[in-house]
Amino acid sequence: MGPWSSDAPDLFFFLRCEMALPISLTLFCLMLFFIDIDRSHTNFFEGEPLRPLSTLAYSDNVDLQRSAALAFAEITEKDVRQVGRETLDPILFLLQSHDIEVQRAASAALGNLAVNTENKLLIVKLGGLEQLIRQMGSPNVEVQCNAVGCITNLATHDENKAKIAKSDALRLLVDLARSKDQRVQRNATGALLNMTHTQDNRQQLVNAGAIPVLISLLSSEDADVQYYCTTALSNIAVDANNRKKLAQTDSRLVQYLIALMDTKSLKVQCQAALALRNLASDEKYQLEIVRCKGLPPLLRLLKSSFLPLILSSVACIRNISIHPTNESPIIDEGFVNPLIELLSYDENEEIQCHAISTLRNLAASSERNKRAIIDAGAVERIKNLIQQVPTSVQTEMTAAIAVLALSDELKQRLLSMNVLNVLVPLTSSLNMEVQGNSAAAIGNLSSKVKDYTPFAKVWNEPGEGIHGFLVQFLGENQDVAFQHIGVWTVEQFLEGDDKELISKISQSNDIIASIQRIANTPLKKSKAASEADDNMDDMEGDIVGLARRVLSVLGLLYAPKRDGDTADASATDVPPTNQDNLSPR
Repeated sequence: MGPWSSDAPDLFFFLRCEMALPISLTLFCLMLFFIDIDRSHTNFFEGEPLRPLSTLAYSDNVDLQRSAALAFAEITEKDVRQVGRETLDPILFLLQSHDIEVQRAASAALGNLAVNTENKLLIVKLGGLEQLIRQMGSPNVEVQCNAVGCITNLATHDENKAKIAKSDALRLLVDLARSKDQRVQRNATGALLNMTHTQDNRQQLVNAGAIPVLISLLSSEDADVQYYCTTALSNIAVDANNRKKLAQTDSRLVQYLIALMDTKSLKVQCQAALALRNLASDEKYQLEIVRCKGLPPLLRLLKSSFLPLILSSVACIRNISIHPTNESPIIDEGFVNPLIELLSYDENEEIQCHAISTLRNLAASSERNKRAIIDAGAVERIKNLIQQVPTSVQTEMTAAIAVLALSDELKQRLLSMNVLNVLVPLTSSLNMEVQGNSAAAIGNLSSKVKDYTPFAKVWNEPGEGIHGFLVQFLGENQDVAFQHIGVWTVEQFLEGDDKELISKISQSNDIIASIQRIANTPLKKSKAASEADDNMDDMEGDIVGLARRVLSVLGLLYAPKRDGDTADASATDVPPTNQDNLSPR
């Protein structure tokens, strides 16, 4: 027999005569109807198979309605597909029944169908949300559970989220999250989580009083509830105003999250670390996580073999390392070597970026910390990897070297490690950040070192060598900040009084011509200039001053253009100007 046979029992005959037949006979015929057809190939959501179910659904007899609701629930448990209004209307009609059994089965069927993307939209369009909100207030736990479960599914679609947020559903979800029934609690917290993916919805959620409820449920014995609440709080903590409200709601939040990093559930551990990461966007939380002994569990997660745990923990420690006070505690806890190992974690670019950025942060404020990072082998690892890693990781690695190169004590050691062999070629990278960071690192290394031989050795190679880097950065069409790095680096070479380097600079027509051009640049300031324009003029004035001092040291004259020339030839020395790239943060 095919998908539908005219030999099937004439259910319509019995349904038409239902008022004259006992209910038991009608239900017996319904059973024969389902048994006799090939259910694996029959689409019950349209045409002839749907019509008997719809007839039962619209019946005035509660037993027949129960049969229809149960049939819909059973069918949708095994077969979920896009359906039309002809399927949803009878199910939504059944939801309006005063009978608990009908409500329970109908809401289960609707929740099953709400897994399908198109169905999610149609259910809300047909008024299903309002009916589900009524069911959420049912005294029956099963009905509550199914209604909330359906809303959880509906809330996964962006178009529905705003409608749910503006309805009474949020308040009811917050209330039901306190339910003593774990199933209701699980569905309610899952729905609340689904409402945290946009800023507007998060605000509605906070206004509905969700924060204290979510925090209180972090201690739930149910791993799913813990996961939903931890993840929801993590998302809520993305917004700065919400982080303040979280701090005001419960002063023990950080302690709860640190404890969850030691729970048995890996997904809860992961979300707890991510929640701490988002909280650590604020200085208050950066300090509090360390004070509450959050470093040991983060280090344990960092050393795990499970990628999500590694990613969440390294992202968290990166934010914590932003605060200068935390640099030494993180190093003393033993993070440096594991972070260096993660530089080679080529399975995940984000992990590599977080690891090197954390090392850069840790090196920011202390000579001791810089030395510890170099002693642990970070620079050698960077040298071995930097040509192979993605551009985003190169950007962070060159910035880290630039920070390490700020140490007068360690500069010569870095030069002896041949870091110039990797930095010089990267000044010609296609990525401007990599170029700028590499040049800034060279500029930092060139200041006040005892031996300039390493620079002379790379004058012409690798790549175009130091000479090519200087010619490129001093170019007329180059960014002002890059030109500044070029002139400043030349000045450091001259101040080092290395005869070989001075000779090479003097003999380079391209370098001399560029510096002369910069020295003769006329600067005009408009009284109406904006603050940003003023800052740019100041930078250009510094470059002109640097260029003129360089020419003076070289014994070369320049011809100042007096008309409108306001540059101060006595400007003080300044470090490379791309401070954003050098920033440890």
